Amino acid sequence: MISDKNQEITINRDRLLERFLRYVRIGTAADPSSARYPSSESQRDLGVILSNELSDMGAFDAHQDDNGLVWGTIPSTVSTTSPTIAFVAHLDTSPEAPGDQVQPQVISPYLGGSIKLLNGLEISIDDCSDLEGLVGTTLITTDGNTLLGGDDKAGVAIIMELAQTLLENPQLPHGTIKVLMTCDEEIGFGTDKIDLAKLDASVAYTIDGGGSGVIDVETFSADAVTAHFVGHNIHPSIAKGTMVNATRAACDFVAALPSDQCTPETTEGRQGFIHTYSIEGGVGDAKVEMLLRSFETEQLSEYATLLEGIARDLEQRTAGLKVDLQVRQQYRNLREGLSQLPQSIDLACEAFKTLGRPYERAIIRGGTDGSQLTEKGLPTPNLSSGQHQIHSVKEFACLDQMIEATEHLVILVDLWSKETK
Repeated sequence: MISDKNQEITINRDRLLERFLRYVRIGTAADPSSARYPSSESQRDLGVILSNELSDMGAFDAHQDDNGLVWGTIPSTVSTTSPTIAFVAHLDTSPEAPGDQVQPQVISPYLGGSIKLLNGLEISIDDCSDLEGLVGTTLITTDGNTLLGGDDKAGVAIIMELAQTLLENPQLPHGTIKVLMTCDEEIGFGTDKIDLAKLDASVAYTIDGGGSGVIDVETFSADAVTAHFVGHNIHPSIAKGTMVNATRAACDFVAALPSDQCTPETTEGRQGFIHTYSIEGGVGDAKVEMLLRSFETEQLSEYATLLEGIARDLEQRTAGLKVDLQVRQQYRNLREGLSQLPQSIDLACEAFKTLGRPYERAIIRGGTDGSQLTEKGLPTPNLSSGQHQIHSVKEFACLDQMIEATEHLVILVDLWSKETK
């Protein structure tokens, strides 16, 4: 509940829950093998629903563009010239776990202990220590066969509920608010089709974080690498001295990478890593896909140099083998751009203080649309949305934390309305 000067404003709990359940039932997994944008047509399907809902609630210029992005505007309720704020979430879900035919399960209230899913899997305290602080809240899980899609449909639902709350309560002070739902964030293309001139915002927030009370002020810097191995295929019965096995070379390449350090499973905190996540091909041609991650952008070049050295060594040791490395920039640490607008963080902190709630500034071992938006000149911190155990069939979301996130945004836009451009 939010105390206004004249009345109490309560976020509509039942409507937010119904909204979230409706969204997660629409499977919108991104497809990394697709050349289309968006990579899956189901993202457009959800976008049509959201565009219509924004229009029905009275948002200005609500529409889905040719690229599947959803736009809408909540007009200012103050006479001052305050900065325009954009709230951003993404429509797609991770392709790393099944995402179709999601069957959400509502646990209200959560009484503690392990949660048994319908297919027999359990979410235990060992899986997620956050459960210890969620007794008495309402949780939404899957049936254990798919991910839930709280990443980022929790953020989508929060922004949509914020929009309707503001439109239903014109006495709440805020400047112009832009709503933007993106596509293909999970495969690195979330900001590719955003027209920043059309968005015309001074600051943005992605609602795409875990738990509650967290302001992500740093992300990894990230590059992607494809190692392409070209060998020579010939019938194995006559292969002596002639065959060059690209699959074996790819395996040797992966085996030469650090295994007791510099990997996702051996690092934490501010430590970076090289992540090999795909190897495919045959004797004549094979590929290894990798991710480079570090909070220090210059370390990505060090990782690339290491990979280059391994590749050249393999070529020298394997006659006829060719190895080509392609390094692609993905996104850069939020820290490098947020320093240009410290209010983006300070006012988010002040909103938590106004509500009397604990909060923390945090780093995120990953990236968001905000990483790329910040790099492009639009400061975009990331805020909590009640997600837990993302990209997993043990994923769940907390409705109470989603309500708290919506309340936080109401206070945040009030604080920004007192600022001037």
